[in-house]
Amino acid sequence: MAEELKVIVFGLGNEEYGIEVDKVKTIERMSPITRVPKTPSFIKGVINLRGIVVPVLNLSGRFNLPETEATEHTRIIVVVVNEMEVGFIVDAANDVIDIDTSTIDSPPDIVGGIQAKYLDGIAKIGDDRLLIMLNLSEVLNRSELVQLEQIEV
Repeated sequence: MAEELKVIVFGLGNEEYGIEVDKVKTIERMSPITRVPKTPSFIKGVINLRGIVVPVLNLSGRFNLPETEATEHTRIIVVVVNEMEVGFIVDAANDVIDIDTSTIDSPPDIVGGIQAKYLDGIAKIGDDRLLIMLNLSEVLNRSELVQLEQIEV
């Protein structure tokens, strides 16, 4: 029997990405972000999410893709990476789908300019839809997580 994976689908530019639902804590509308000095440019700052300070980064900037202006569809997906909450700014969070794990292939070396180390694989959905599965532990590496933990507001 094939194993199913429940995934949140979100958009960045013209591509669709997926994160496993169990790694996502919440999806929020854009809110004011407090800039933090001496952080990498893709780290936009921090937000106060129900009393918890959450670092926020722009996934487009992280992947060296062109950053887009925020719209009413822009969302912050708050995920848990190594027991730390981190927000990812994405162009849109579309839906939740079930993916048959047998349809996920290993990623090529580069997908749309994104290095394979950031990816868990490429899922084929239907005949003409591909979903890029993120590897959250690589999107933020250990030294960056340590840097985020030391952010003081």
